[in-house]
Amino acid sequence: MWLYALAVLARHKPAYRRQGIELVHQIHRAFLVPGRGVIWKMQEDLSGPYPGIGFGALDAFDGYVSYRMLDEDILHTEISDMRELIESYTQELCITQDLGLGMMLWLGHFFPSEAWAVIHTRRCLETLDGMWQAEGYFCREPYLPQTKFAFTNYGVSVGLQAAGEMQDRVQTLNDYFEGYRSYDEYDRAAITHVMACSSHFPARLINPQS
Repeated sequence: MWLYALAVLARHKPAYRRQGIELVHQIHRAFLVPGRGVIWKMQEDLSGPYPGIGFGALDAFDGYVSYRMLDEDILHTEISDMRELIESYTQELCITQDLGLGMMLWLGHFFPSEAWAVIHTRRCLETLDGMWQAEGYFCREPYLPQTKFAFTNYGVSVGLQAAGEMQDRVQTLNDYFEGYRSYDEYDRAAITHVMACSSHFPARLINPQS
């Protein structure tokens, strides 16, 4: 997401694009395990993964989109690495977690005609349709109908708005979580409020060309 943020800022100040490209050159080889995946979280000095951390299910897709948003020519080698990964496991990848579904919808809307985006957009919408609860929220997983988080629902909202789907449910969940309180740390956590803003005002998260 930092790389995507730099790509958005670069629309106004080109120096941010150069900064993003330099960052990719610094980190790409450390995070990438060719033919296998992208490490979800690395040590700060990039010496290795955090203990117990493996591959991220969506990280190759995220890298692919962010790299292309920065510069398709300069980063063509890195983009090719990510494309190879996503093509290798697109058919088998099945996302069932609410935030992951929203994230994939968001990623897919940048290049909606590409095969991986077509496949996963359809799968995500079908899965989310089955996760919608009449009270006005998407549950955490299909098998956890009573489990809900505000910030993850807001993430689903962003994905649906990017895809232009289920807009009535977007409004319903925004209304629902305006008055919802979990009475735990998530009521105060910054991520809840940042994601709420993103759900209500997603403009800079939506591809201007979509």
